[in-house]
Amino acid sequence: MDKKTITLLAVGDNIPGMGEYNELYDHVAPLLNEADISFGQLETVLIDEKIEDLYPYVASQARMPCSSDPGVAPKLKEAGFDIISFASNHALDYGRTHFLNTIDYLRKAGLEVVGGGENEEDARRFFVIERNGTKIAFLSYCSILPQDYWAQEARPGVNPARGHTLYEQVEHDQPGTPCRIHTWAHKQDKANMVEDIKKARELADIVAVSMHWGIHFTQAEIAEYQVEYGREAIDAGADIVLGHHAHILKPIEVYKGKVIFYSLGNFAMTDPNRMERDKKTLRQDMRTSKKHQEMAKIRKGFGTGGAVKTFPEDCYYSMIAKIEIRDKKIERVSYLPVYIPDDFKPYVVKPQDPLFKTIHDYMIMINEMVGIETKYTVDGDEIVIG
Repeated sequence: MDKKTITLLAVGDNIPGMGEYNELYDHVAPLLNEADISFGQLETVLIDEKIEDLYPYVASQARMPCSSDPGVAPKLKEAGFDIISFASNHALDYGRTHFLNTIDYLRKAGLEVVGGGENEEDARRFFVIERNGTKIAFLSYCSILPQDYWAQEARPGVNPARGHTLYEQVEHDQPGTPCRIHTWAHKQDKANMVEDIKKARELADIVAVSMHWGIHFTQAEIAEYQVEYGREAIDAGADIVLGHHAHILKPIEVYKGKVIFYSLGNFAMTDPNRMERDKKTLRQDMRTSKKHQEMAKIRKGFGTGGAVKTFPEDCYYSMIAKIEIRDKKIERVSYLPVYIPDDFKPYVVKPQDPLFKTIHDYMIMINEMVGIETKYTVDGDEIVIG
């Protein structure tokens, strides 16, 4: 039996703006191309750059629509990506036609796409990629869903893993006091996920599950439904869970020997206030829109980056998950610390850079904040998990 190690690299949210993506991957492309498989999440809808005004197309549910042009697809391929999740809360921001066109652009560029499709069956379809005799299945789900963004029997959309929320008043005799928030998984969505993973398990040696989920921008916090979905995925046969959406790093958990990345953070991105076509669509930007000012109250630090960066500073800490597969099993999981500087071109932080320790310490801190005990060990340029 061939003992060659297969390397899978995985990153979080890619948000390339129009005309700003050609050099976005310069620092990381060599690494992503060197891996046997590279995976990423795409946030932006790809729409012909000749359409300058998207106002007629924007969905009424879209809070902050995100778009770029079709040139992003070949650029992602050139950067080294093999498989892309398009299960996103932005996927249908500009309607069904542009949603399906985006998937088509990605596939024509030679990328495999998971997490969305022309109907429920298509959206639930997983992809199996083979390297050196080992088969790895990729499945993708989305919990962050504006109304009707999810696929149905005969309607395009993303593959849902919805959650329910209950607000419990802790002190019933004290009006206005804080509440306790409970969340849990959508029963049918969870059953579908379990069914899909079991089918993938029959066809593949390794099963990787991508989850677009979580509480955005807040430090450390993990919702109860995430733990339910993540652990249920492992129990059903998944070997690794790759989380994103939160736009900030979140704790990493080792459950039954399998790793759950609750959020890989932002990766290659354009600042929202530089996405001019989408600002034109909204007739406002993120800093002047009332609904986004309300959203920003969830976390201090919005808008403190001056004219360049909109998010709080720790939203620019990132990572590349490195999964090493040997003898048809995951042998080692680690992460490479990444930073997103003012030019928004992510780069891997080396141990001699003070940011290496900053990001490493940050991960230890947020794990402690939520009481998840995970061992992190520095090994050269990597931080080994478990």
